[in-house]
Amino acid sequence: MDFASGNDRESFVAVQKNGDGDITAFKTSTGRVLNYEQALAEVKSGAIQGVNAFKGRDGETYIRGDADGDPSNNLDNLPMF
Repeated sequence: MDFASGNDRESFVAVQKNGDGDITAFKTSTGRVLNYEQALAEVKSGAIQGVNAFKGRDGETYIRGDADGDPSNNLDNLPMF
């Protein structure tokens, strides 16, 4: 798979959330289901497009959508699965 081209990278299309509303799992554009840790590893490796990993104030690393000015594709706004 050639991640450099960007065309064959997966994207997140749906999420699962816990009772607090925190995202706990992701569904990719190819139908794979990844828990948060798996998803974070794939984001860091560049396998998932449209998102990035960042270190929060608490020192933990989190996944967030790339800033593109479109709130409809924010991770929190993705459909549940």
